[in-house]
Amino acid sequence: MELLNSSLIDWSRAQFAMTAGYHWLFVPLTLGLGVIMSIMETIYVRTGDEAWKKTAKFWQTIFGINFAIGVATGIILEFQFGTNWSNYSWFVGDIFGAPLAIEGIVAFFLEATFISIMFFGWNRVSKKAHLTATWLTITGATLSAYWILVANAWMQYPVGMEFNPDTVRNEMVDFWALISSPVAINKFFHTVLSGWGLGASFAVGIGAWYLLKKRDVDFALKSIKVGAIFGLVSFVFLAVTGDGSGYHVAQKQPMKLAAMEGLYEGQHGAGLVALGMLNPAKKSYNDDVNPYIFKIELPKLLSLMGYRDANAFVPGVKDIVDGGFPVKSGETPLSFEAKKEKGKKAVKALANFQTVKKEGRDTSEYEQALKENYAYFGYGYLDKPEDIVPNVPLTFYSFHLMVMIGLYFILMFAIVWYYHGKKKMETTRWLQYVALWSIPLAYLAGQFGWIVAEVGRQPWTIQDVLPVNAAVSGLATGNVVITFMLFVLLFTALLIAEITIMVKQIKKGPEL
Repeated sequence: MELLNSSLIDWSRAQFAMTAGYHWLFVPLTLGLGVIMSIMETIYVRTGDEAWKKTAKFWQTIFGINFAIGVATGIILEFQFGTNWSNYSWFVGDIFGAPLAIEGIVAFFLEATFISIMFFGWNRVSKKAHLTATWLTITGATLSAYWILVANAWMQYPVGMEFNPDTVRNEMVDFWALISSPVAINKFFHTVLSGWGLGASFAVGIGAWYLLKKRDVDFALKSIKVGAIFGLVSFVFLAVTGDGSGYHVAQKQPMKLAAMEGLYEGQHGAGLVALGMLNPAKKSYNDDVNPYIFKIELPKLLSLMGYRDANAFVPGVKDIVDGGFPVKSGETPLSFEAKKEKGKKAVKALANFQTVKKEGRDTSEYEQALKENYAYFGYGYLDKPEDIVPNVPLTFYSFHLMVMIGLYFILMFAIVWYYHGKKKMETTRWLQYVALWSIPLAYLAGQFGWIVAEVGRQPWTIQDVLPVNAAVSGLATGNVVITFMLFVLLFTALLIAEITIMVKQIKKGPEL
């Protein structure tokens, strides 16, 4: 795999990030509103109250608008693995492609089958049959998210595979390990819960807009009631799965954790930064500049979160680069230079294996060398220690803003629920404005979460196995720039179209 210029790498990464960022504007709202509309229709079926039917139908319309555009961006995103990241696709396609294929064949087929009944079957099938179709539609959408997140989690923590030097591909040997990885399970729940939280914020915010306009009050209060309860539960469990994410990151991706906390020098009993500002004068992991202008820590909480031990040692960026820091397993972590040396041995062993095989000679010596050093294969394509350090400021601020927004929503939903229960929501205008203008914060939290997940693991497309400079396609940089600009225009047009259609539908209001 030929290493390519940084300009091509940067533009390819930018194009994928842009596409994924736009796609994630649509997916979480689909997941959240899907459950909310299903809950509302369930209440309608149980009570026979036509007002709940009207409420459910309105949110199904908003769901449908968002769903359609989300599918379009998702298809383009998957195609980019083949166009911009062909080396990646070749190297791991046998594994990475499996969950994506299942997503398309099973999960997407499920939602595509029942969505038509959901939209057009209100007066054509029984109430219970229609309700079943509604729940199966969102079940299919959620299963789609599961299989995609299994693929993403495997990139963070590759399991269930063996490298085949004959084909120069990683091949799946344990499908169960892939789909039941603790990283995948936690990522699925955390990501889906974030979508639920966004959907709840959207329902409460739009309900508050109707109250501000003093119209469709019953519909607004029903939306706020379901949204507030659903949102509060979602964000509380988001905090739980967020703790699980922190634990898995500490175990599998310690450099990401160090970047999330701006931790350069490891320590026992490390505190979690509650509030802080990084020092822009900090240019290198091994300079003497203090990484913080100021910080407020919660004592020992980082050690507790990452290792379930308040006094555990949490390695910083410098420790991970230099190696040799204490770990519970007793194994001494290797330095970057030692990993790079092993990586080069693995790359060289693979090249020798291919040469010797073509000549018809015994390849066992090189197979053994490759097997012994393959765990560090990706390091053979890196040059200097700084290559394994992600963008610390971007990761740090994204992480802490995400957490602060999450805590904010727990408080906001609790207040909205309380005011609704006291029948004060209709008259409390300041809270109505707060709920309405909180919708963008829910979108930001989701974007920040993906920045932490993806920027924090750089330079890896697959952790420790394949860096981005070895995964990118051999395209002309100009071609990537042109398609980047075209996609920006296309996705922006789609976003404007979606917002325009949703605003018109919201202004139109609910109807039977």
